[in-house]
This record gives sequence, C-alpha cells and structure tokens, in this order.
Amino acid sequence: MEYEVIIGLEVHAELLTQSKLFCGCSTRFGAGPNTQTCPVCLGLPGVLPALNERAVELTIRTALALNCQTTSFSKFDRKNYFYPDLPKNFQISQYDQPLARNGYLDISVNGKIKRIRINRVHLEEEAGKLIHIGEKGQIGGSEASLVDFNRTGIPLLEIVSEADLRSAEEAYQYLTTLKNTLQYIEVSDCKMEEGSLRCDANISIRPKGQEALGVKTEVKNMNSFRFVQKALEYEAGRQIKILESGGNIIQETRLWDPVQEITTSMRTKEFAHDYRYFPEPDLVPLIITPEWIEKIRSSLPELPLAKKERFVKQYEIPEYDAEILTSSKSMANYYEEIVKLNPDPKMVSNWIMSELLALMKEDNLEIEVQPISPKNFARMLQLLKEGIISGKIAKTVFAEMFRTGKDPDTIVKKKSLVQITDEETLRQLVEKVLQENPKSVEEYRKGKEKALGHLVGQVMKLTQGKANPHLVNKLLQDKLR
Repeated sequence: MEYEVIIGLEVHAELLTQSKLFCGCSTRFGAGPNTQTCPVCLGLPGVLPALNERAVELTIRTALALNCQTTSFSKFDRKNYFYPDLPKNFQISQYDQPLARNGYLDISVNGKIKRIRINRVHLEEEAGKLIHIGEKGQIGGSEASLVDFNRTGIPLLEIVSEADLRSAEEAYQYLTTLKNTLQYIEVSDCKMEEGSLRCDANISIRPKGQEALGVKTEVKNMNSFRFVQKALEYEAGRQIKILESGGNIIQETRLWDPVQEITTSMRTKEFAHDYRYFPEPDLVPLIITPEWIEKIRSSLPELPLAKKERFVKQYEIPEYDAEILTSSKSMANYYEEIVKLNPDPKMVSNWIMSELLALMKEDNLEIEVQPISPKNFARMLQLLKEGIISGKIAKTVFAEMFRTGKDPDTIVKKKSLVQITDEETLRQLVEKVLQENPKSVEEYRKGKEKALGHLVGQVMKLTQGKANPHLVNKLLQDKLR
C-alpha cells in the first residue's frame, strides 16, 4: 500500500526586543544563570505584568509578511501546566483570539512554488531553560536537571502551519524560507544554537486517496533543520511499519535522538482542554487600530521571494544563483554593494558562490563577519578584468584577503603577483619550454591537443602562475605553426 505523509509545523521564535514581554528584564543571551530575573518574570505573589508594545509590533510585522489577516481585537490567556522551568505554573499565551490568522508562505520545491497555509500567529512568553545533567545532556535518562530563569518571559512568537506539508524535504524548505523571512523583516535572529528558533512537528500518515487524517505524533528536540528533516523521515517510516504490521499509532509526544537517529516516546499527547485555558485577568484586551497596522505594513522591506525574482530580472543571473544570494538579507545586501562598484553581476555571483562561500564554510563564518569588504572584493575583480592579475593569482589574492582583511593592491604589491604580459619576455620563455619538451611538441603536431595544455602549464610553472595564460596560448600556437 502507498502512504501519504501529512506534516504540520509549530515554529517558536524569540523576538528581537531589549526587554521581556511583561517586565523590564534584559533579553541578552549569555548572562550568568538567573541574573536577568525580577519578581514579575519569576511569578512572585502580588506582581502585575505590563505588556511590551514593541513585541506586539514585531508580531504584527510577522503576520503581514506571512499574508495573515490581522485582528482588531485580541487578548491574552493563561495556559496552565506544571513544569520546573515555568515558575508561575502557567504561561501567558493566546488561545482563541490570537493577533493573526489565515496566512500563507510560498516555498520553492523542485523548481515549483507551493503555498503552505498559516493557521495562526500569536504572542506568548518564553519558559525557562532546563539543563539536564547526564551523559547525553537530554531529559531522557538524565540524573538531574538545573533551571535557568533568564529566558523566562522573553517575547515568543508562535507560527502554526496547516498540515499542508507532504514530505520531510518540504518541511525543510518551509523552515528555511520562514527563517529567511523572519531575518529579512528583523523580528528574530533565528539562532537555533541559542534557542531563539525552535520547531515542533506534527506528523501522521494515511493511505493514498484517503480523506481522513491518521493519528498524529508530535516530535520535539530538533535543534537544526537537518535534524527536523531526518526526524520526520524516520517517524514516517516508523508509522508505516506499525500500520503494515497490523498495529495502531498512539497519539504521543516523541523526542528526536540525534545520536541514534531515532525518535523515542516522551509522553502521551495532551489536548487543549488539558491546559484549562482562561482569559488572563491581569491584562486588558488588546485593540489594534487600522492606522497602526498600515504604519507597520509601510515599514516592511522587500521580502526574499520578491528579491530573488528581482535579482533574476535585474541582474540577469540564473535562478539558482539568485536563490543562494538572497538566502539571507546580509548576503543579498553584500552582493548588491559589490555590483554597484563592479557592474558585472554574473562575475560577482560566480566569485561569491565558488570562492567566498567555500572559505566561509571552511572557517565556519557568517557573511556578516567575514573580512572581505565589498570595496576590496570589487577592486580585486577589477584587477582581474584589467589583466593585472591572472585568474589563478586572483584566487591566491582572494584567499589572502579573506585571511588578513587587507586590500588586493597591497597584497599584489607585497607578494609581487602582477601578471606578466610583456610579449618579448613570454616569447623567450615559450622558446625555452619548446626546446625542453620535444616530445610534447611532436605529440601536438600529430594532432594531440592535450599536449598544448602541458606546454602552457610548463610556462606557467616557470613564471609561478604570473604569465598571462591567453597570451601564452597565442605565442605557443604561433610558434608551433
């Protein structure tokens, strides 16, 4: 029997605010445990929350970027449950009247655009962080857990998709596109390694052609998009095996184990009524005016998909290039700054994708902190176009720029890397190489074109790669005739 995979994702992103959602405590990452807390975020008796306006604004900003219908009336609710990282034993969240509903996000899958519906976007407070003591550092099998309340109360955005995803690959593309969008509109830094972007996945399977949905499981503990993809692939296979062996799927929450690359059962899945939601009595309802919404809408930047389409049209580069270059706002801005200084879009694109990204990957650096400025990048390309340096030397210069941050002129001068273009000098070297390689000369005259490449290589070797390869080719061919 053929099965269809049904996936819906719940993404949580910490918002880029300087203070928490209901108090003035800092949201800075990396402070000592329990040093950024106060009676409000610790839930001490008698305290009252005060709503952070900037957090509401960033949530509306996200909703508009995701084509959602924003609401004019919203409220907060208490989500009641006990867990060691939740000092109040309830979380202030939004239940039946969130800030936005019914949006969508277009993703690219195998060269085609697929629309994924967004069920809701709402705002809530973050819980604390548990540090599990044990060999694996995970809750399963840990000896003890420590709690850090610094994160408690940080504004948290929850984006819930409809179950429109049909494969682990689609889920990966959705998450990548969503992360890119959140970074473009500057509402979250989306640093998964710092916990500011997290994802829970709901997955079920059903026989192809069946309308009714199967029993779903929720998968947690996935701290990278690749882990999300692997976890969903494993979980789909696990559920299919159970059904094919005559068993039944249990609705439960499962944890992804990245070491064994399997999911393990954590607890049976809870339902909404288990949380005993009721309106938060210490916060008044939230009224959103049309004027405020339009003001936020007018401040939205060009979004990733629109920027990608513009790059293809304006710079006449392939769609693949445009997709890589717009994969982050910083990368797109960097590319356009270079093109302003060196108006050869394809040449710039080639060097970013072939040389720069390779060096960044090798040193595990992001585009924001890599050391080559747009000005130096453009100048190096200009030296190459003017024939002052060869393509081979350009790669050497570029690598040195990346290591030191120096400008290309300084590197070329210091290392004497100027390309040799003097015909008389090269003619003498060509004659020397022809005399020392009679076998290659004979092979070329017998029709073996590869022999010419060997001869060119010998000239380049004599000049330590500084000879102009096009001129060397021409002089060799003239002499061989």
